[in-house]
Amino acid sequence: MKTINHLKLGIVILGSISLASCGGGDQAAKQQQAGPPPATPVGAYKVTSQPVTTVDTYPGVVVALDEVELRAQVGGYITAIYVKDGQKVSKGQKLYEIDRTKYIAANNSAKANLQMAMANRDKAKKDADRYTKLAAQDAIAKQRVDYALTDLANAESQVEAAKANLSSAANDLQRSIIVSPLNGTIGISQVKLGALVAAGSTLLNTVSTNNPIAVDISVNQAEIPRFLTMKNNATAVKDSLFSIQLQDGSMYHRQGKIVTIDRAVDPSTGTIKVRISYPNEGNRLIAGMTVNLQALNKSAENELVIPYKAVMEQLGEYNVYVVGDSSKAQQRIIKLGKQFDQRVVVKEGLKAGETIVTDGAQNVRPGAVVKF
Repeated sequence: MKTINHLKLGIVILGSISLASCGGGDQAAKQQQAGPPPATPVGAYKVTSQPVTTVDTYPGVVVALDEVELRAQVGGYITAIYVKDGQKVSKGQKLYEIDRTKYIAANNSAKANLQMAMANRDKAKKDADRYTKLAAQDAIAKQRVDYALTDLANAESQVEAAKANLSSAANDLQRSIIVSPLNGTIGISQVKLGALVAAGSTLLNTVSTNNPIAVDISVNQAEIPRFLTMKNNATAVKDSLFSIQLQDGSMYHRQGKIVTIDRAVDPSTGTIKVRISYPNEGNRLIAGMTVNLQALNKSAENELVIPYKAVMEQLGEYNVYVVGDSSKAQQRIIKLGKQFDQRVVVKEGLKAGETIVTDGAQNVRPGAVVKF
């Protein structure tokens, strides 16, 4: 009886094992029939090498190419102002007058002193000539001739001193009238009629040119060769457009020309000042304005360019999915250059002709098969 029960139990166990084996085999077969996971649909881009033109933006300040501060060179009260604030002036035009009374008197006195000195010199010369002739005839002591020649020399010195005094007085008289040193626009007067001004220290006004005008920008020292090329090469300047964006967002499109690159780099900032001149017929640019200067930067050689949307950033590194053999996508770290429009320059990590994933990269896993 026990033997029969043992036999029944064994048959049951073997049956269970057989059923389990048959079930597992069916599942494995199903998986084998299903095959590998489907390819992930993506957008793709073939890496190309092409000429690149980017726009570099620099903060700038509008400056006058010529600007002169008007300061009194003689002291006195302002007795006349001949121009209005903000008026256009021409070189040599009268602007201010300082009380001339004492300067006219000093000039007249200097003229009289010169005439007196010249008269004394003429008398001394006649005496010296007469005594010299007498001495030649032994009609007078030689010592008397020496005295006469000494008097003549002193008289000549007095004439020269009188001429110098007259020149100084004439200059002071001339400087009592302040004239414009250049063609331009005068600013707002810093003094009023009747104000007392001191020589060399009182600022009267400022005159500056406004057409042409310039913009000063600070350029990193690494860019000096490029700007030197544009300054020295007329063709490069024509091919490079410098546009100005004003504070209201409007653009000032004119052909700019580099006129000056500063003599030295500022060691505290590592930058150098570059001055670019512009025509300013409509006076849209005013000295002191802050603007953004946009300079086209054309690459010397073709560069690799890809859509910026293909780039992913992870832990401070940039990478893309590169589609390789068997349409498998693998991540690759790249080094980026300048970004422009919706594209970016790739400095390292890719080669021309390679295919990268642009759309759907978030659904891709390393080693996954993709289709496009």
